[in-house]
Amino acid sequence: MKVKKGCLAVRVGLENEDGGFQIFIIPISYLYDPLFKQLLDEAREVYGYSAAGPLKLPSSVDQFLHLRRQIEEANSHNARHFHHHPPPLLYHSVLVRQATDLNL
Repeated sequence: MKVKKGCLAVRVGLENEDGGFQIFIIPISYLYDPLFKQLLDEAREVYGYSAAGPLKLPSSVDQFLHLRRQIEEANSHNARHFHHHPPPLLYHSVLVRQATDLNL
C-alpha cells in the first residue's frame, strides 16, 4: 500500500468485531491530537512498540470513526477560529511592539 507524504496507515478493528480489521490513511497531524495520543498510549500497552506494517490501534472501527470525526471537527473549528483571531503569542508580541513604539 502506498501512502502519500504527510500521512500514515493505521490498522483499526477488534478481533471479535464482525468487519474485522480495516486500514485507514490519516494525516500525521493526528499524532499531535490529545485524543489520538490516548489511543496511541493504549496501542503501546496492547501491542508494544515494535510492529511491522500499519500502526495497529486497539479500537473498534466505529469508535475510530467517531474519534476521527471529533478530531476533524476540532481542526475545522481551530482553523475558523485562527482565521478571525490572531494566536495569543502573536497578539502579545504586537501589543508589546506597539507599547514600545509609544514608549509605554
